[in-house]
Amino acid sequence: MSQPRPAGTERAAGYPIRSERRRLHTLYFLEHAARQRPVHLDTEIDMTRIEAHRAAARAAGRRYSVVAYLLYAAGRVLYRHPGANAALLPGRPFGLRGPRTVRFDRVTAKLALDRTVDGERTVLSALLPGLESAGLDAVQTRIDRYRGPDTGALPEFRGVRLLGRLPAPLGRLAFAAALRNPRRRPAVFGTVSVSSLGHRPVDGFHSSGGTAVTLCAGRVVDRPVVRDGRLAVAPVLRLGLTFDHRIIDGAAAADVLGDLKSTLEGFDDGAEDDGTEPIIRRTGRNLRA
Repeated sequence: MSQPRPAGTERAAGYPIRSERRRLHTLYFLEHAARQRPVHLDTEIDMTRIEAHRAAARAAGRRYSVVAYLLYAAGRVLYRHPGANAALLPGRPFGLRGPRTVRFDRVTAKLALDRTVDGERTVLSALLPGLESAGLDAVQTRIDRYRGPDTGALPEFRGVRLLGRLPAPLGRLAFAAALRNPRRRPAVFGTVSVSSLGHRPVDGFHSSGGTAVTLCAGRVVDRPVVRDGRLAVAPVLRLGLTFDHRIIDGAAAADVLGDLKSTLEGFDDGAEDDGTEPIIRRTGRNLRA
């Protein structure tokens, strides 16, 4: 006896064919990202100070994800490297005026989210603006907003839902139109992309997020390190950086990655700046030791 056919499926040569309407926004994005000229870099981050800060925060009843620290650092680093917080202007890149870029004065991260919408697994992209000055608490609060089961129904993803309902030719045009105006681009696409697969046994990976710089974080795992000529064990994160060679060159991208490494490894929550004690000190542990 044949089984009832699920809604939205067909059969070809005996195999079920499903509509991918909930992934149309991803497919339109991939068409856009295919124009990039990606180059991949990576480094290892000693997460000792960050893991100590996370442990102290948990003891004080607060929780920070590894992604929150990465976003916190990315906002400050991209602000210090405006050439990497940029986009290629649309149009023919080698016309009479030559290729042109626009540099943004604020940092907006496009954070990739693995979510289930209407029973199907899909990728959503959340925008986190103002990262050049956002504190760690503010960053974590924004991340937490997207952790609920009804993430796909949030107003921020209204455009994604619309793209899934439009016929493919109209959806493709709507996606391209949203990126045409460089002034609107940060509010549509962000200025830096961030993705993490650290919740799985993934050490490192690379992807192109459609921005000048894409950051890709794997898991934090104990690894042997050398300190002052002696072997030690430390929590290490492998951080990948993909850059669009049409916008920046390798040396500039290496500077960004080096600055990210220094910022993350030397993390300081800066609480003493407003006259209070850093959370790490309130619990009797000192990051500066």
